[in-house]
Amino acid sequence: MINNEQLRQTRIEMVAASLREDIGDGDITAALIPADQQARARVITREACTIAGREWVEEVFRQLDPAVKLTWSVSDGDHTDANAVLFELSGPARSLLTGERTALNWLQTLSGVATCCAGYASMVAHTGVKLLDTRKTLPGLRLAQKYAVSCGGCFNHRTGLWDAFLIKENHIAACGSISRAVEQAHRIAPGKPVEVETENLEEFRQALAAGADIIMLDEFPLPDMQQAVAENAGKARLEASGGINNDTLLPVAETGVDYISIGTLTKDLRAVDLSMRLLDRG
Repeated sequence: MINNEQLRQTRIEMVAASLREDIGDGDITAALIPADQQARARVITREACTIAGREWVEEVFRQLDPAVKLTWSVSDGDHTDANAVLFELSGPARSLLTGERTALNWLQTLSGVATCCAGYASMVAHTGVKLLDTRKTLPGLRLAQKYAVSCGGCFNHRTGLWDAFLIKENHIAACGSISRAVEQAHRIAPGKPVEVETENLEEFRQALAAGADIIMLDEFPLPDMQQAVAENAGKARLEASGGINNDTLLPVAETGVDYISIGTLTKDLRAVDLSMRLLDRG
């Protein structure tokens, strides 16, 4: 679960860094426009999408020029058709143009994540499975991307290395066994979720006997996944992972696993195509 205050602080830092990156020591092209000139502009999407990132856009202009006013036609999580108006801006023309690229970069990036998630979520809406993101996020954008995942109707796995155990092959080898790794995890941080990655039914059975809270079925063949669901009988939560795509998602969801984790939700990002146009100038 993302901490809202942590997300707010991170958003402020992210936006500040992105403005420094784009503006440097000044927007020399915007300086062609008289400083007192006012303008209105409209942002549209050129394709159907699911929206995420309003607060990042707001933060861009909050930091750049609070005189810019935004009027939104959509909220985060909304699905919009191609050519829909997302928001209008009014204020100093220089500020509208200086902030345009940074604001649209955030909105198109996060909406791209949300749109991808919404597509996957719609495919399994009739099942009880929850689709999870992973730590395969763009460096520095993890909290923003995980927020966008939730806007698209999917769910967050652990935020980082501190909020849950995920015991993988190398951890097991270093600890000596699955049971020893799970035992140590419960002792080190009581109350923290303990998940074990397993690669076959024998490892699954060891993790189940060890008392793992969540067992990852990593690249299990469908018959083995079905067998694991039957043997588990609700004792632990089961997460399918590895090689999940449009062709495999539905059959995996219908095995009865609780979760499916998909790195594609955040790592294979395609931004939404957005456009800003000036409507008039004062």
